[in-house]
Amino acid sequence: MDRINRLAGDGREFIFIIDAWAGSWYVEEPQKAGSDGVLWDMEGRGNLGPAQSPPAGFRFRAVIPERRRYERGFSVLRRGQIAGETYLANLTYPSVLDTDLDLATLARCARARFRIHVPGTFTAFSPERFVRISPAGRISSFPMKGTIDASLPEARETVLADEKETAEHVTIVDLIRNDLGRVAVDVEVPRYRFITEVAGRGRRLLQVSSEVCGRLEGEWRSRLGDILAALLPAGSVTGAPKKRTCELIREAEGYKRNWYTGVFGHFDGSRLDSAVTIRYAESDGEGTLVYKSGGGITIYSDMDAEYAELENKIYAPFG
Repeated sequence: MDRINRLAGDGREFIFIIDAWAGSWYVEEPQKAGSDGVLWDMEGRGNLGPAQSPPAGFRFRAVIPERRRYERGFSVLRRGQIAGETYLANLTYPSVLDTDLDLATLARCARARFRIHVPGTFTAFSPERFVRISPAGRISSFPMKGTIDASLPEARETVLADEKETAEHVTIVDLIRNDLGRVAVDVEVPRYRFITEVAGRGRRLLQVSSEVCGRLEGEWRSRLGDILAALLPAGSVTGAPKKRTCELIREAEGYKRNWYTGVFGHFDGSRLDSAVTIRYAESDGEGTLVYKSGGGITIYSDMDAEYAELENKIYAPFG
C-alpha cells in the first residue's frame, strides 16, 4: 500500500497484484516484474502481446467439487440470509483441471480483456474491470453480476428479466456506490445493466454489468494505495454487507482463495486500470491445476442452478 503511494506520487509506472482478502500485495515496476516472470496484459498494454493460437487438439476438462460440499457451503450462506446477516454472497470452489496445457500457455493464448500470469502460481483471464482512474481523477468501477449461456433462446431477455439476477445486480451496484463514496465525490451510475459477451472454447456467455463512477479530490496519486485498500476486497466477488459477508464466505467455502478474486492492474504514471482476478487457474504446487469459480447467492437463488453456474464458468478462453 505504502509503496503504491510512493511510486504513484512520483509518477512512476508499476503493476500490482493483490490477493482475495487484501492481505498480500505484489507491487513492482514493469522491468522488475518481467524479470520475475510476471506476464500481463491490460487491453493491449503489457508484455504478453496478442493472443496466440492454442495447441491443436488440446485437452481441457474439469472435475467439479461434489454436490454435497457445495450444498454445505450454500446452506451456511442461506442461514445467514434468513437471519438478515447478508443479502448477497459470492460462493466459490476449486475444480480439478484435466488438461495438457500449462499456466503460461493459458495466459499466452487466452482471449480476454485482462490477463495476468505469475509463474508456478496462477493465470487469470478476466472479463471484469475493477476500477479505472483517469489522469483527471475520474474513478469508474464496472461490477459484473448476471450470467447466462448465450446459446439459450432469448438469452439476453431472459437474464435481464430474471428476478434473482436482478436482485443480485441491484445489491452489488448499491455496494459499489457505497465503496466509491468512501474515496470519491459526485458518485453516479451512468450505465445500468448493460450486456457484454465472453467467448470460450465451445461456450459463449452473456454477462450483465453496470458502470459506477465518481471524482477523486486533490492529489489522488500520492494516496493511490490507500484508495485501493479502502475499496478492497472487491465487492462483486464478496457481497453485502461486506464485512459480515466475508466472514460467512470463509466459513462456507472452507478453502483458501489465495489470489483468486483479488485484483491486478497497471499504473502508467498518470492513470490506473485494474481487473478482478476471476476466470482463474492455479497450481497446487504438486503438478495439479485447479480452476476456481462460483457466483453470487441471494435469497432467491436455486442451489442446483448455482451449482451449475460454477461449472459453466469453467472454460478454455480461446474463442
